[in-house]
Order: sequence, then structure tokens, then C-alpha cells
Amino acid sequence: MAGIVVKPRARILHGHDWVFSSEVLKVFGKPADGDVISLKDGKDHLIGSAIYNSRSQIVARRFSRRKQDLDLDFFKRRITQAAEYRTRRHLDPRLCRVVWSESDGLPGLIIDRYGDCFVMQTLTLAMDMRKDLIADAIEGGIGSMSNAPEAHATIIERNDAPVRKAEGLELRTNVLRGDAPARIEIEIEDVNFQLDLLHGQKTGFYLDQKRNYGIVAGFARDRRVLDCFTNQGAFALTCARAGASDVTGVEENSENIAAAKRNAAQNDLKVRWIEQDVFQFLRAAEKSGTQYDLIVLDPPSFTKTRSGLRDALRGYRELHMRAFKLLSKEGLLATFSCSHHVSDAAFSQTISDALVDARRSARRLRRFEQAPDHPVLPTIPETEYFKGVLLEMMPGR
Repeated sequence: MAGIVVKPRARILHGHDWVFSSEVLKVFGKPADGDVISLKDGKDHLIGSAIYNSRSQIVARRFSRRKQDLDLDFFKRRITQAAEYRTRRHLDPRLCRVVWSESDGLPGLIIDRYGDCFVMQTLTLAMDMRKDLIADAIEGGIGSMSNAPEAHATIIERNDAPVRKAEGLELRTNVLRGDAPARIEIEIEDVNFQLDLLHGQKTGFYLDQKRNYGIVAGFARDRRVLDCFTNQGAFALTCARAGASDVTGVEENSENIAAAKRNAAQNDLKVRWIEQDVFQFLRAAEKSGTQYDLIVLDPPSFTKTRSGLRDALRGYRELHMRAFKLLSKEGLLATFSCSHHVSDAAFSQTISDALVDARRSARRLRRFEQAPDHPVLPTIPETEYFKGVLLEMMPGR
């Protein structure tokens, strides 16, 4: 098997599963991009099998610590193991992230399940080259994923994520198996959502927030709620269902607003939808003296690269400062970040700075962590991206 020898201080020797181009001591056997290769240290010891792509900054991603090929049995085994892991943690096997890339030993592969529909992303070249094999493994293992075998499944590829360009891959969306319905319906916190899996955000919905919709809605009764970056209206609608006195959802994407309106009508829930940039809305609300008792900030990632961190933190600071100014005396703020490059410490400091800017004080009621169907590997910090806090304003300070 062709492969590479890593330098003595390569991060893969310290628990990580990636090899960067700067960490390669030598390449042997002329591997082709997308091949499975062997990884060796300077003493010719095997340290695992990996997928290879010379065009990527991450030239190798380890998926096994022994000699292993990417065949059908391998994919069936890893996908089944991933599904069983979620089942043991009492997650709904029919509405969850079944595979989360390196966290499930399948670098660059994401599989989200919505009932009988599976949405797949192949974000590395090797996985993309084997997507038909992966689809075979999904079809062959559906029964073990839910203890209730289905006759047919729909498998969709949502390979429109810009990160694919780093692997030299084009962007595409396609139906690999079965017939994709125009919309499917899921239920969260007694609210029904109609999803377009071919065109909705990411793989159709933000499954990483699924448990948090109910947690935040638990504080919404009799409160005036503002849901910023509402997307398809999940926080707004679950708060409305929970008995909020007034709910406003703000989102600049017209397609998302249209989806949110459909979901509201289907559930007979009243929400004021505003199609506008959130920062513009907050500035105008401050000038008009509008106040809210519960504000949700769930923005898209402010930066995908470390080089954009400074601008991202500046944006988070302004966003929080303006939200704090709109909160009532004992108002609540549920705020989230899905930017991996924004650390917990940086996020907390930015919130503290925004409190000072707004001349407000707050208590932290709880932290929000990454959902258990998005497991985190301590040795691979890139598997963790999600963070959030619930804050309560302190009156008279």
C-alpha cells in the first residue's frame, strides 16, 4: 500500500487524525488522490490507514489505526456502529445526525436522517468517490438503525457546502436513491415543520438545535419573544406554542421567511415575521424603544477561517450589545455560536464586553452544549463547533 511518512512532531502522533502538508516527511508508492494509504512514523511503524488528497492542505485523514480498506463491509460496520451509539443515548434514530465525520471514524462524511430520507454530505474526495458504496451501506443497514426495517429509502446528496472546494470538489445537489418528496414533515416540541431537503439550509434543518428549541421555549410563557436569524422559524414557533404573549421572527432570507410562514400557518401559530437584516432591525428597534422579555440569537457561522476571527468577534460584540439594550429588566437572552474558530473563552469574553458596552449586568442560567448526535472527540477539536449560554438580566444594576 502506498503511503506517507510523517515528521516527528506531526499532530497525528499526539492523538489527532489529520496530517497537514507541512507534516509530511516523504511520500512513497505514488498514491493517487482519493486513495487509501498507510501512515508511518520515522521508524517505519504503521500508525494507521488514511484517505489521501495531495490537493488539500490536509493531505491525509486517518480512519483506522490498522491496515483497512474502504469497502462495503467497512461502511456498513461504521454506519451501523454510529447509529447504535445514538440509539444507546436514547436519541430518536429517525430524526438525528447518524454520522458526524471524524467523530464516527468516517472523515468528511455526514449523514442526517429524516424518517425514511437520508441526506448525505461527502466533504472529502475519498468519500465523494465512494458515495455509491456509502449509499449501498445505508440501504443495507436501515433496519439496524431503527429496529424497524423499511422497504425503501430516499438518499439525497447535499454537496453544496463551500468547504468541498478545499478538496477540489464541485458543488452539487442530487437524489442518489429513491424518490425525493417535494417536502417532508417532522415534529419537534409539538410543532410540525415542512422541510425541503433538496434546497433547505445545510441538510434541510438545524438538527444540532433540536433539544434546545424545547429548553428555550420552556422560558417563553407570557413573554415577548424576539427570534433573530429565525431561519425556518423553529425557536419562534416553539416559543409561540409554549404560550409566549408575542413573538417576532427576523430573517433576511426570503425563502426562509416563506418557509417559516408556511410552518406557522400549518400549526395555527401567530408570529410576526420580518424579512430584514438582523443588525438593521436591532438598530431600528433600539431607536423606537422596543423591548423584549426573551431574545434568541442563533446566527449562521460568522467565520469559516481563523483569519476571519477578529471580524467575527466584532460582529458578535455588536450583536450582543444591541440585544442587551432591548431586553427588559429581567429579560432573558439565549445566544449561540456555531463558529468553530470562536472558542468558548472568546465567546464568553465577547458577551462580557457587550454587557459593558450596553451598561447591563446578567447572570448565567445555563450553558448549551453540542447535541449528543454530534459527538466531540477531545483529540480533534475541529469536531466541536457549537456553544451557547442562557443569560438573565439583573435589574437595578
